[in-house]
Amino acid sequence: MIPYKHEAFTDFSKEENKKAIKAGYETVAGYMGQDFPLIIGGERVTTEEKIVSYNPSNKTEVVGSVSKTSHELAAKAMDIADATFKTWKKVKPEIRADVLFKAAAIMRRRKFEFSALLSKEAGKTWIEADVEAAEAIDFLEYYARQMLRLKDGQPVESRPGEYNRYDYIPLGVAVVISPWNFPFAIMAGTAVANIVAGNTVLLKPASTTPIVAYKFVEVLEEAGMPAGVLNFIPGSGAEVGDFLVDHPRTRLISFTGSRDVGLRIFERSSKLNEGQIWIKRVIAEMGGKDTIVVDKEADLELAAQAIVKSAFGFSGQKCSACSRAVIVEDVYDQVLSRVEELTKALSVGVPEQDEHFVGPVIDGAAFKKIMSYIEIGKGEGRLVAGGTGDDSKGFFIQPTVFADLDPKARIMQEEIFGPVVGISKAKDFDHALEIANNTEYGLTGAVITNNRMNQEKAREEFHVGNLYFNRGCTGAIVGYQPFGGFNMSGTDSKAGGPDYLGLHLQAKTTSEML
Repeated sequence: MIPYKHEAFTDFSKEENKKAIKAGYETVAGYMGQDFPLIIGGERVTTEEKIVSYNPSNKTEVVGSVSKTSHELAAKAMDIADATFKTWKKVKPEIRADVLFKAAAIMRRRKFEFSALLSKEAGKTWIEADVEAAEAIDFLEYYARQMLRLKDGQPVESRPGEYNRYDYIPLGVAVVISPWNFPFAIMAGTAVANIVAGNTVLLKPASTTPIVAYKFVEVLEEAGMPAGVLNFIPGSGAEVGDFLVDHPRTRLISFTGSRDVGLRIFERSSKLNEGQIWIKRVIAEMGGKDTIVVDKEADLELAAQAIVKSAFGFSGQKCSACSRAVIVEDVYDQVLSRVEELTKALSVGVPEQDEHFVGPVIDGAAFKKIMSYIEIGKGEGRLVAGGTGDDSKGFFIQPTVFADLDPKARIMQEEIFGPVVGISKAKDFDHALEIANNTEYGLTGAVITNNRMNQEKAREEFHVGNLYFNRGCTGAIVGYQPFGGFNMSGTDSKAGGPDYLGLHLQAKTTSEML
């Protein structure tokens, strides 16, 4: 087996790569505006009610529409997934892994098309879209290899006259509720972790980005995935989501999204429904309020670059985004001045043109929410850059920096999920760590320092699931930086890590007397 190595990122300074992604846009244009059906047990099902996906850069342009799942169709999908599990769980892990390897190869060949689709449907720049497409491929390659490692179980001790085994078996039907901000990578990763483990899947993608999910299901079908293993059922959370979370045959729920929805899923899934004979397993990634700490002994240019790139990549719409910077007072003014300079140099615009670092935010609701937080920020701190937005054609917000904030200010405490960063001053490094830990979240963080003792103090005391030194706080790579957070950031399930697949399996001990 070829050793795992993460998918390379595309160099768009090369003319052939620019031509390739433009060809990807042409491919996507060929199916823009089409109506896509549900996929239940391999059957295409069309409904009268639709979910329409719009281009956030051009809010009147329809990317596509998908049929909307009803309560009755969700029940049918559950029955089919439950029945299919009886056969899929018996398929050899090597064969399930082969489906993922084949799908990864297809995705690699169609990488520029998927990048262009992400640009159209989610508003991603070329680089952000390319990185996400690479991550989706990585998840398939990595989880397939992990399953091949786990297929024979784990070694346990045996004694004379006794033979013991510790094996992993699949769980059952998994409900996957995926987010709009990584509509390809997280959707694909959470789905295929279940598939390769031997579970069947009911996939409910985010309503703002369902087309990329449909195209991914097509890839798996082409790769040889049997009908009924993955069922594509977009629909409303209230009508379909609650029904599937509550269903007695649901064995696992994999959710990525907001804290409030994640907690609601935990609460509902804990209740025993009639006919249910297990405790449902929940994997949840629920958001963050992530901090970059800048020490007085630090590369200050690196610090400013890290803050700006981590705060404004994909318009700050990442659970890992730097939404707070805490700078030791000795270097506060220098770093802030450079952050202001770098932020004001950023361009905002339509990602398809590849002239911009910052694209749109996802939709009108997000635009309204972020602009309301900017108004709050104007009352809490000093507006250093940005502070304006334009939703006349698409949903564009200027990268915004607030300085001199109280660490307890709302801008420093609440997840905004947009291109807004708050900056606070710390007396010293210990004070900076104290501020960094003062939120209910614990997803990512970064420390910029050349002081080894302070770095080691942060390694022990900065309470986040993913901590980075002397770099930004976004950009975890599958297999290299397993991703997941503490506290209200979720179940710390560490996607893309060595423990993740085990969450989709159950262990069984057998002991034989000889």
